[in-house]
Amino acid sequence: MLVRSSHGRGRATVTHAVVVIFLEFFAWGLLTTPMLTVLHETFPQHTFLMNGLVQGVKGFLSFLSAPLIGALSDIWGRKSFLLMTVFFTCAPIPFMRISPWWYFALISVSGVFSVTFSVIFAYVADITEEQERSTAYGLVSATFAASLVTSPAIGAYLSAQYGDSLVVLIATVIAVTDIAFVFFVVPESLPDKMRLTTWGFPLSWEQADPFASLRRVGKDTTVLLICVTVFLSYLPEAGQYSSFFLYLRQVIEFSPAAIAAFIAMVGILSIIAQTLFLGVLMRTIGNKNTVLLGLGFQIFQLAWYGFGSEPWMMWAAGTVAAMSSITFPAVSALVSHSASPDQQGVAQGMITGIRGLCNGLGPALYGFIFYLFNVELIDLQPVAGRPSPSTKKALIPGPPFLFGACAVVLALLVAVFIPTSRRLPDAKTGSANKSSNGSAAHAQGGGPLTTPTSDAEDIEPLLQDSSM
Repeated sequence: MLVRSSHGRGRATVTHAVVVIFLEFFAWGLLTTPMLTVLHETFPQHTFLMNGLVQGVKGFLSFLSAPLIGALSDIWGRKSFLLMTVFFTCAPIPFMRISPWWYFALISVSGVFSVTFSVIFAYVADITEEQERSTAYGLVSATFAASLVTSPAIGAYLSAQYGDSLVVLIATVIAVTDIAFVFFVVPESLPDKMRLTTWGFPLSWEQADPFASLRRVGKDTTVLLICVTVFLSYLPEAGQYSSFFLYLRQVIEFSPAAIAAFIAMVGILSIIAQTLFLGVLMRTIGNKNTVLLGLGFQIFQLAWYGFGSEPWMMWAAGTVAAMSSITFPAVSALVSHSASPDQQGVAQGMITGIRGLCNGLGPALYGFIFYLFNVELIDLQPVAGRPSPSTKKALIPGPPFLFGACAVVLALLVAVFIPTSRRLPDAKTGSANKSSNGSAAHAQGGGPLTTPTSDAEDIEPLLQDSSM
């Protein structure tokens, strides 16, 4: 069973985590089409570049805050920080119609708290046994994909029929529902004996310093290998998240309906990959080989995106992209198995930290490469059959994606050397002497851990749009 009782707080289950993720990203999925319009209207010049900068600031702030939020959730529990991350991640939604400039400003600064996935994965780790964890992580990641199966299509239809304002209103209502669900329904998952009941517990700067975790990376070979693998593989994914739908619309000339259908197809296939194939692969070939397989699919997918110039090529590459989505839950399970039970929030927070760093660098890098190759969002409705000026006779229509494929090749080479199974050492900052009182337990639980540093998305897995 993927359930463990929470003392005095009802029963915490994986279902609670699944509902939170589904509602949050369903709300953002509705905004896929309105987001393209707002981007073009707000930044008519250098759209890819400005979009990359906005997402880059958000990602870098996530990198700075993720270790602190992860460590605090190990001390004070998951629920309060889950409520905080969901609220601030969804806060920009109503401002899409109120003020586009405020909308993009809030997206940027919301990166400080946009680490829902790190808290969710720590929540899941609290309520599952170790052998069940990879399956549970796959279910959460698949739920993310499921939330995007229909929402972009629904948003595109409502936008065409009733305007963007209604879509933004519905997305806001869903976001508020998600916040209310966390506040009133979601129980605390961290056992009482592992939590501090007051807010006066001192937290050292080293625990909150994201660069401290990076400095510790080189002290452990396993940590270093996993961190480098995550960085090299997620850097191109982060850039892809921020620009791919714009790329389909402008360069490949997808219609809004085609974009929604593409997201639905990849989402459905990702659900199958993460619920059916992931569990089978983890049991048969193990965590490490599953990560290697996912990286192989990612290389193929990015290379196809880079050289593909026809719509059918994008559809074919989308099937491969769905299989590459197994990488993130496999890596999260690998790290979770290596971390001690009272360090899950720190471990997942550090994973999110390095992914947040990629979320800062990836979009800015992709935007800059598009800018160098003169790829711009000049017209949201290009004339059918007429190639856009920036891509006519281009040998490589998507240069950033080809760069990403090269980065993942390096990630694959590094991942080959990751040990198959080893418990990562804890780095305690408090006294080495054990104490039986609760404060000592929290001091150990909140101390920095020598584990891999790494989104998500707040990201997050394969289909995350730039609006998330």
